[in-house]
Formats: sequence, C-alpha cells, structure tokens
Amino acid sequence: MLDYLIVGLGLAGISACEALEQNGHSFHVIADGKKMASTVAGGIYNPVVLKRFKAVWKGDTFLDHALPFYRHLEKKLDAKFLEESTVKRRFASIEEQNRWFEAATKPDLKRFLSSDILQNANNALIAPYGLGNVLDTGRVDVPNLIKAYQGYLDQQGKYSLEIFKVSKLKISPDAIRYGNLEAKTIIWALGHRQAAFSYFDHIPLVGNKGELIIIKAPELKLSSLIKGPVFILPIEKDFYKVGATYDRSDRSYESTSEARKLLCEQLETMISCPYEIVQQEAGIRPTVPDRRPLLGRHPQFNNLVLYNGLGSRGVLMAPWLGRHLWEYLEEGKDLIPDLDIKRFEKRYQPV
Repeated sequence: MLDYLIVGLGLAGISACEALEQNGHSFHVIADGKKMASTVAGGIYNPVVLKRFKAVWKGDTFLDHALPFYRHLEKKLDAKFLEESTVKRRFASIEEQNRWFEAATKPDLKRFLSSDILQNANNALIAPYGLGNVLDTGRVDVPNLIKAYQGYLDQQGKYSLEIFKVSKLKISPDAIRYGNLEAKTIIWALGHRQAAFSYFDHIPLVGNKGELIIIKAPELKLSSLIKGPVFILPIEKDFYKVGATYDRSDRSYESTSEARKLLCEQLETMISCPYEIVQQEAGIRPTVPDRRPLLGRHPQFNNLVLYNGLGSRGVLMAPWLGRHLWEYLEEGKDLIPDLDIKRFEKRYQPV
C-alpha cells in the first residue's frame, strides 16, 4: 500500500511530491496533462503587491523557502528553469513615486524595495515618471519544470497520465482505492478543477481565468520584467510575455479576442515600438474569497486531503506550503488557521 496518492501535477502537486520524497514516503501521481494555471503562468515570484505597494502575506517566509527549493530541483532534474532578476515597477504619476518612497521605509518592505527612482533610458518604453526596483524577484519557467518533473516521476513508475474519475475512487477508513492503486491518503491538488471532486464542494474555490499574449518586439530591448497596467516579461531574444487578464465568469481555456484587445490597449500605454503577437494563452487560477490557500483534511473522511487555492502566487508559495502540509500530515503540527480548510467547515453538509 502506498502512503499517498496525489491528483494533479502543478506547483502544488510538485511541492507535495518533494516533501513526501525527501521524507521517505511512497506515493503515486495521477494527472491528465491538461492546461493548469501553472502551465500558462508568467512564472514570476515577487513578494510585493505592486498595485498597492504592500508586502505579500508571509512573503519573506515564502521567498526564503522558494529559492533553495527551485535550485535543488534544477540539480535534481538536470534542468534550468530558475532566473533570478529584478522587477521594475513603472510609475504612472508623481503620487505613485511618493507612495513608493513611503512604502520603501516600512519594515516589511525595506528588504524588497529600492528607495532609488530609476530614470528611463529606453526609447521604446513609456515611463516619464521613472521606475522603482523590486529586489529578490525572478521567474521560474513553470511549463518546463512540470515537464521535467513529470519525466522524473515517469522514469520511477510514479506517474499515470490519465483523467481522474471520481467514480473509480473507493474510500474506507483505513485506505483509499483507485483502480489498482491503494494508498493510505489521497491529496487533491488539481487547481480550479477541484469542483469535479464533490467531497470538497463546500469549499468556496473560484476559477479566475487569466490570458496573456506573447509578442515579438525587436526594438524593445528589455532585460528585466516591467510592471505597469500589465507585466512585460522577457522570455528570449526579442520575445516577451504580456499579461495578464482576470475574468471570473469565463471557465473555458479558449483565448478570446476581448482579452487580446485589452492587453494590447494596456501594452500600448507602456511601449512605443512596433510589436507582433505570436501567441495567446489562457489558464484558470484557483482563487479563494479570502485570498488564502487551502490546506487540510476533509471534515468527515480523514484520508482525503486538499491542497489548493494558490492563486497567482503559486511559484512563491508552493515550496513552503508543501512542507507545511507534510508537517501537518506526518508530524501532527497544526496548520496556520488562515490556511486550514476548517475555516469553511460550517458550510459542510455531512454525506
């Protein structure tokens, strides 16, 4: 019998696998290979909410775990997907500059915000009020990470590429069974598609669709990410990711002309050079009304575990969350109340 069955192989699933493997637990992963928010994300890790100049909740803790985690995976998988760099926040007014100066003096932000205003020297970038430098940031090439990790698990016989069918799941007090797999515990880590797993339908998880475009702009010549109305992320010579939109009403993975139009309008307030759209991508972020991730055991079935709700900051949060979940499951430590799905237990109707 396996210790764990994990459903889903995005950032949540990978971080759960790593915590289990490092502590000698047996597990198997089932994933269908479909697009997840992780695969179309910009992959940016950034401990600052740049719209409001506020620190991300537990951002310093998340960051201190994230970088060693991804460096370890690069060595383990013999792959390169971590790029440490700065993010530059484009200011839209003198007022934003002043708010930046004020934020840079706050104890929880001093580590991350440079107090210097950078003057724009790029003729293709529209930034008359300058830019602020965000430190300790960077990017993870999430699609390549997932692909490499899937290959690693596959080589070890720990991965099944298939659509998880809830009808095949059999639950008893001492085990869960799925086809010919038997495990003590199942971890459900499938992002917004949690809705298909009715055991957790009391959890208010909302799908938030995001779209981005990839452009070719030879005259732009950016070397670091620029954040304004949209982010502009260099991915290779002359190519950039631009995004992202937010749409809670559309649950499809189809790219839309409306999102493309909006992204282009916002992009054109930031750059003055020609560009060509070469690709458009869409994904659905798993988000929660209180903007906190979801960790914990089912209120009735102790061997059903949820790990979800990472939203748009999965790259930053997943490494620490995976470890925190393991400590809860195997060492009996309490989950941080803000993360524990018990906060929604009043909504649960027993089966």
